[in-house]
Amino acid sequence: MQKILDAILAGEAQELANLPVPESYKGITVHADEVGMFEGLDSADKDPRRSLHLDEVATPELGPGEALVAVMASAINYNTVWTSIFEPLSTFKFLERYGKTSPLAKRHDLPYHVVGSDLAGVVLRTGPGVHNWKPGDEVVAHCLSVELEGPDGHNDTMLDTEQRIWGFETNFGGLAELALVKANQLMPKPGHLTWEEAASPGLVNSTAYRQLVSVNGANMKQGDVVLIWGASGGLGSYATQFALNGGAIPVCVVSSPEKAEICRSMGAELVIDRNAEGYKFWKDENTQDPKEWQRFGARIRELTGGEDPDIVFEHPGRETFGASVYAARKGGTIVTCASTSGFMHQYDNRYLWMNLKRIIGSHFANYRESWEANRLIAKGMIHPTLSKAYPLAETGQAALDVHRNAHQGKVGVLCLAPEEGLGVHDEEKRAKHIDGINRFRGV
Repeated sequence: MQKILDAILAGEAQELANLPVPESYKGITVHADEVGMFEGLDSADKDPRRSLHLDEVATPELGPGEALVAVMASAINYNTVWTSIFEPLSTFKFLERYGKTSPLAKRHDLPYHVVGSDLAGVVLRTGPGVHNWKPGDEVVAHCLSVELEGPDGHNDTMLDTEQRIWGFETNFGGLAELALVKANQLMPKPGHLTWEEAASPGLVNSTAYRQLVSVNGANMKQGDVVLIWGASGGLGSYATQFALNGGAIPVCVVSSPEKAEICRSMGAELVIDRNAEGYKFWKDENTQDPKEWQRFGARIRELTGGEDPDIVFEHPGRETFGASVYAARKGGTIVTCASTSGFMHQYDNRYLWMNLKRIIGSHFANYRESWEANRLIAKGMIHPTLSKAYPLAETGQAALDVHRNAHQGKVGVLCLAPEEGLGVHDEEKRAKHIDGINRFRGV
């Protein structure tokens, strides 16, 4: 592994094809025999530092259409938090189900799960049938894993019957020194970014692109008023950028003055600090408060000059969904994913059906959408929102930060990269966009 890293750091990545593939590597895992370790605890009390382990694991066999990538950096997503606290179910059920689909997929059904759905790194090997990528290519990976053996996914690969999220519903994810991906997950690494910066947008940038911009999502247009929950967070920070770039009018909902300032620094003018304004959408665990929806809607109209949101960018889920359905304009769209505050949504259907609103479910992105989202990163039109990076051995703490919402934007993880700041090739472009690149740093 050290020879691989030395070749990458020396700018001799093309020599990787001549180096042997290590028989094992270090990766962040959860263990099947620990699935019950948090039983009886509330979600908030479950500590990823206890369940995420840094293990030496065997390098998987490389199959047709696949690539083995030397991972320089990765990032934390909420799916890694879910994996680490074994909610809403153990991911070993995903691996077992996947393992039954083919002899090759059986590799994934193991008593440990190497997690992580982002990476930036260098191609080490490619399997039979891979023509667009070769050892030495610097890449990032999106997290859509598809088989495409049936007809369902050929208009939109997200509809493939065997669609999975790599590193969550498959094994050999990106929080490791090596990762196994399908070649159609790979995209060029933006040359003006460091490894840790390039690793951080993948999942959330692509998810926000499909959810907000794509015709498969809300199909945002110029002038749309877009209500964005968690507008300085992992997903929301990209949605805010897409809204601003696309000529829309974001209304950014945040939970602190610091987060409000981040949104303003991105160019957003309309910001609601929901904690400062005291919104409580639930009277108790079972009862929502429509008067709070009304107060929230009035505040939005106050900011927009009387307009309700054309689009509500939803991802908190249970806590906010009733307010989101209420707040959208007549004929408006609520586009939803993730549900980080709970999956069981409740809303008053009168506000939906009588006002001709639409709810659209959105899940990650297909290869084309991911490629377009990455292209905007590479052009410097959208910037990574990395706030902090941890070493691989401290991934548990990184996941805890995200679990407790003690972070801004994205939290990165250095894998093979020995320090931050490496991997930049286009210094001129970087200098042009350095303020945007560093906007979330240290916040």
